[in-house]
Amino acid sequence: MSGAVVKIFVSPSGGAPMQAVEEIEAIAGRGLQGDRYSQRSGYWTAVDDECEVTLMEWECLEEIRVKTGVSVENGEHRRNIITRGIRLDSLLGKRFQVGAAIFEYDRPRPPCGYIESLTEPGMTRALVGRGGIGARVVESGTIRPDDPIVVL
Repeated sequence: MSGAVVKIFVSPSGGAPMQAVEEIEAIAGRGLQGDRYSQRSGYWTAVDDECEVTLMEWECLEEIRVKTGVSVENGEHRRNIITRGIRLDSLLGKRFQVGAAIFEYDRPRPPCGYIESLTEPGMTRALVGRGGIGARVVESGTIRPDDPIVVL
């Protein structure tokens, strides 16, 4: 089972817009370099519900766009890594490699009401059942769009 990275997004602080990047360093025990959670400045840092890295399936974004019309193509979903060709829930209890970095499944990432305050009405509902997962960075490495995702 494998898939690939479609897009990578980071945000420098909680509430700031997500920015697409063409390359990023995943840092063991921290997250993605320059992202709000690796810098401990994310919205959920203060309430201890943060994930080092979040992943979401491209197929879910397509479904949201078609079924709800909610904008999700430019990082409005607030997830870091968008994947294609892999069911993220199948990674439960597993380690996986993305580019040169190694990750470990942490937990599902359901949407919250806060995301709607940053985006548009209907975003929280659109993400229900499609919120993706959180993962921990086990080994540092560079990741880029089109990098394979391989279960170890």
